Amino acid sequence: MAWLIQLVDDVAVHKFELVGGELTLGRHPECDVLIDDSAVSGRHARMSVKPNPDFPQFREYYLEDLGSTNGTFVNDQRVAQRLRLHHNDKIRLAWNQFKFVDNDEQDLERTRHMVSS
Repeated sequence: MAWLIQLVDDVAVHKFELVGGELTLGRHPECDVLIDDSAVSGRHARMSVKPNPDFPQFREYYLEDLGSTNGTFVNDQRVAQRLRLHHNDKIRLAWNQFKFVDNDEQDLERTRHMVSS
């Protein structure tokens, strides 16, 4: 299960479960994740969920900027094209902070480290 967690001063204020398909983030009232901030574009960014091609029981999560004015950032790097997210990535839309949490990927990473040992 994966979550997008909105942070204010490093405190979780909203939690959005990512179940499948696409999720739009922005200031427009029709966005799935509504961000009430004038620095955020109407339709600022989009998250999409796809099955992992090698392990279909796992999902991959992608983020793309939709031509926003103030940018979309992952781990302080501006998103120029669709980018795959990983567990604990820090996302910023204008000045709004989010954390991406993917418990399944975290479990898969633990398994990978155990097998590599």
